[in-house]
Amino acid sequence: MKFSCIWFISFLALGTLSVISCNDDEPKDIVTIDETPYTLEFGALPAPVLPADNALTIQGVKLGRMLFYEKMLSRDGSQACAGCHRQQDGFSDTARFSIGVELMPGKRQAMPVFNMAWHTNEFFWDGRAHLLRDQSLKPIQDPLEMNETLPNVVSKLSNSKVYRDQFTRTFGSDEITPERISLAMEQFMLSIVSSNSKYDKYLAGEVQLTESEERGRILFAAEYNPFFPDISGADCAHCHGGANFENDKYMNNGIDAEADIIDIGRQKVTENPADRAKFKVPSLRNVAVTAPYMHDGRFKTLEEVIDHYNADIRQSATVDPALLNTKQTGLLLTPQDKQDLINFLKTLTDDTFLNNEEYKSPF
Repeated sequence: MKFSCIWFISFLALGTLSVISCNDDEPKDIVTIDETPYTLEFGALPAPVLPADNALTIQGVKLGRMLFYEKMLSRDGSQACAGCHRQQDGFSDTARFSIGVELMPGKRQAMPVFNMAWHTNEFFWDGRAHLLRDQSLKPIQDPLEMNETLPNVVSKLSNSKVYRDQFTRTFGSDEITPERISLAMEQFMLSIVSSNSKYDKYLAGEVQLTESEERGRILFAAEYNPFFPDISGADCAHCHGGANFENDKYMNNGIDAEADIIDIGRQKVTENPADRAKFKVPSLRNVAVTAPYMHDGRFKTLEEVIDHYNADIRQSATVDPALLNTKQTGLLLTPQDKQDLINFLKTLTDDTFLNNEEYKSPF
């Protein structure tokens, strides 16, 4: 009986070794490049011109999304890009100036990150980044933001098998470089699209605007006309026109008189005095959820923004002539006009975009 038990146990052990041996001989999972294209959905917006040297792929967008939410990109591991660009706030920051890892405020209000594929005039308020991939690396290195070095970021990411594998799926090898980081983040940011607001549904004939929203829409598009006050509009489309509600320009919108200009904006990049105090014109899509407003976040509400354009344009050498033309009389907006404008602007909020699972943290 003892012999039988020993034989049986030996048989089991031998079988177990055989299984282990077979498993060892089987090929391990091999991570390889996956160039499956990413399908960009953009509704009725015009087809964007995407970078020919950085085609969007499913794996590239995934990697960029991981990096966008990755706190290892900051010096102390406490902050990711998404910390100052939160989806529920239109990928912007509700703080006037974002607070970096050293607990110091930034110099300008965080711009929203969506519909980047339709921006063709550089990035940041002053346009100091030529391409979106260039923009992606600057906050990492900014002492007031994430305050990290690119070599340190590469080192930290290289210690992660998860990242090494994802870089392989995206680029064909597990080599992690600043350029590859920037290309992946560019892919993810290009994938963030807002095109399904109430206004978009109105254009598609799916919904109707309320009476107030419709009046606001007309005011938004109508030009300022002091000679015929009854038909004079708010002339918003002068700067915020087109499908993306912006004009791909840098403009001085008269928030400061000449003597009060502290931030020279675009001039610092171009060194051209004609660009003094000019800043990138942002999209008004989702504007109701991206407060505060202006490059320095000085206005907390849409009411304050409209009051500025209605009757508080400040004169300086580079202020836009169309805005300066309204200085003598203001836009002649009544309290009801202002409310109608705000109600229209709220139709630009895209709840689908604000809640899209593909843009949320992958962790």
